[in-house]
Amino acid sequence: MKERTAFNDNWLYKPSFDAADPFGAAETEGYVQVELPHTNKILPYNCFDEAECQFISCYKKIFRVKREWEDKTLLLEFEGVMLACEVWCNGIPVGGHEGGFTPFQVDLTKAVKPGEENILIVKVDSTERKDIPPFGNVVDYLTYGGIYREAWLTAAEPVHLSRLFLDCPEPLEEEKTLHCSCEITARQACKAMVKVTLYSPQGDRVGEKTEEVALQQGKGKYLVTLSDLKGIELWEPDTPALYTAEAEVAVSKERDICRERFGFRLARFTPEGFFLNGRKMKLIGLNRHQSWPYAGYAMPRRIQRKDAQVLKEELGCNMVRTSHYPQSRHFLDACDELGLLVMEEIPGWQHIGDEAWKERSLKELEDMIIRDYNRPSIVLWGVRINESQDDHSFYERTNALAHSLDGGRQTGGTRYIQRSELLEDVYTYNDFTHDGGKEVFRPQPDTTGLEYPVPLLVTESNGHMYPTKRFDQEQRLTEHTLRHLRVINESLGREDLAGGISWCAFDYHTHGCFGSGDKICYHGVMDMFRNPKYAAYAYSSQKDPKRQIVMEPVTAASRGEKDGGGMVPFYVMTNCDFVRVYKNGKQVADFYPQKEEFPHLAHPPVMIVHLMEADVLSVFSEEDRLQFQEYLGKRMKEGTLTGLTQEDIAYLAKMAQKYGLDMRGLVTTVIKSAGGWGDASNNLVLEGYLDDRAVCRREIGEGKYAAGIAVKADDTVLFTDGDTYDATRITVEAIDNMGNRMPFIQECVEVTLEGPGRLIGPARFPLIGGSSSFWVRTVGETGSLRIFIEGMTGKAECTLKIMAGSGETGE
Repeated sequence: MKERTAFNDNWLYKPSFDAADPFGAAETEGYVQVELPHTNKILPYNCFDEAECQFISCYKKIFRVKREWEDKTLLLEFEGVMLACEVWCNGIPVGGHEGGFTPFQVDLTKAVKPGEENILIVKVDSTERKDIPPFGNVVDYLTYGGIYREAWLTAAEPVHLSRLFLDCPEPLEEEKTLHCSCEITARQACKAMVKVTLYSPQGDRVGEKTEEVALQQGKGKYLVTLSDLKGIELWEPDTPALYTAEAEVAVSKERDICRERFGFRLARFTPEGFFLNGRKMKLIGLNRHQSWPYAGYAMPRRIQRKDAQVLKEELGCNMVRTSHYPQSRHFLDACDELGLLVMEEIPGWQHIGDEAWKERSLKELEDMIIRDYNRPSIVLWGVRINESQDDHSFYERTNALAHSLDGGRQTGGTRYIQRSELLEDVYTYNDFTHDGGKEVFRPQPDTTGLEYPVPLLVTESNGHMYPTKRFDQEQRLTEHTLRHLRVINESLGREDLAGGISWCAFDYHTHGCFGSGDKICYHGVMDMFRNPKYAAYAYSSQKDPKRQIVMEPVTAASRGEKDGGGMVPFYVMTNCDFVRVYKNGKQVADFYPQKEEFPHLAHPPVMIVHLMEADVLSVFSEEDRLQFQEYLGKRMKEGTLTGLTQEDIAYLAKMAQKYGLDMRGLVTTVIKSAGGWGDASNNLVLEGYLDDRAVCRREIGEGKYAAGIAVKADDTVLFTDGDTYDATRITVEAIDNMGNRMPFIQECVEVTLEGPGRLIGPARFPLIGGSSSFWVRTVGETGSLRIFIEGMTGKAECTLKIMAGSGETGE
């Protein structure tokens, strides 16, 4: 049986390459020791030279293989090398690859010396070569460099299984059929027994079939079909049932095994919307770049998986687009396990190159589909270069190739031009119509130019239309949040839309001709550290409160932060029934979701429109009290409450006379309700209610001051014996005396470690918008890793336990 070994430790690296390197001895001078995943250059958070990571480098690995592997086929697989590479073993060229996002293998069999020392050299070209997608023109993202994904060494038998391709033609039938196409390589033609066993998510055997097959020399596919499968659970977003198919090939006493996970589900885009397992489902999601501060693309399993958890569990999305390239298998594994739907697409950004460039793009499409064929989470292949112009012959080929490789999935092709030629199954369109006005998306006929309805999915919106930083002024942060809410509302309300995938989940690095001048596009609902902007709560507040209660006030709660002053109006992103507000200990009122403005949202935001204490109006009749509060709310929404008109004065005089109140006192009280002008300090308590019961509470206001530093680790246990190093994120937040993040604090913190671990990135950094994050990784040793954070406003620490084991079932 084949042996597959992680090939990620004890690499040597230098940021240059010499023509003599492939033929040199085992010297290590000039190299540093690294592990994979590895970025060729640790970059600053921002304001760097984008060319810093665009160079040719050299990776060396000195290794031995077992003598008993002498008769085996030795295959070295790289999951991702940016952007092109050449590989030598013991001075013999053994292969290479062009393209940074898909895996490839090189055959070491003839070059390796079993039982002896072997030298592997990888020349990595991380320049932005115009002949390799996505490059050829400007690109709105960085791709960094290095061997940034894992590598594997496989010792395979003369007859071995490479992979399985699994299909269920009628997944909604009570008795199901599973076609297993087994890819088998044989050194010479022979007969073999092939057995396929299907296991349930609980590990129970639910089907098995054995067949004798005549293997041809070389690589071939052999079909084994399991029929009459009963009691099969469907893969659903809330119950993502994953089955395991195990294929075994046996020739005489030799055998080999291959396992693949699979989900039984039917996904279809139609002109009426998207249907999963026969039920209509609205797709609400975000685009994701696979980049992080400092490390670029080079992050291990746990960190990749965390992004899927953030999207599904924290933000409440049900869809993600892998913009604009195939992403880590670890991320996609988590999507399969969590029930997060995926649109995966080929590398690119607007530019289409020459015929050789197109051939490379077709190869990347083929590699992407082969790698991710069995993933139930992937419901759409992206077969156009993102936002490119029409190219009839090229896109005929990409669609034909996708359908020939995978007849069960539909294709889409992301464009930003209206009335583009539709060669795909789904018209996927970047709709940036919304600029803050009433119109959110174009009508379908204006988008497609067709006289008949077609499947339509919005694949980008917002983003560059309203870039927003975590430390921007409250009104910009508010409008950023509202724009995402309007897009979600429109996506849910349009019957001709499958849904909307907005731009984007996380801020990301880019080239100097894009972004804000500091090499960052601030387009995310979260920053690069995966810390939320207020817009993130536009998504998370739509979750069922049974999953999580959300109540996030979108305000700095200070009179001087808004243009013109005043604390109100402000929004609260919440899935509560209503919010009760107290000001300086006195009840103000109950405020309810804005259902008229957002009729299609499960949980529209609550707008706090005044801060007038309820007892001020205690002498009013119920009818007049409600009318007066409606008046206050209307004026606050218009922003005119502090500039009273003659009409306002007449209305207030009428109320003062009717109830025997002092006119000047009533006017002063009204102006105060705009945000407390005249009060020494306005401190608010917000209570969220569900079923007339208070379920959450927040205190905000002007009586705040820095109270210290809070620290939180995403994980408290890391492991040393996985396929490579383990890592986790730690978030530092400056908090006030009310327990809230302080968005405008100018604070620098310093991190020190005590124990078996290492920082990814700098030890000293500023808090951005009141918080920031950093990552720590394992170094192959067990023990307690103590992490100390110190800033001007305080100190904090946390401890991680570093344990033996892989931890693959412990996340």
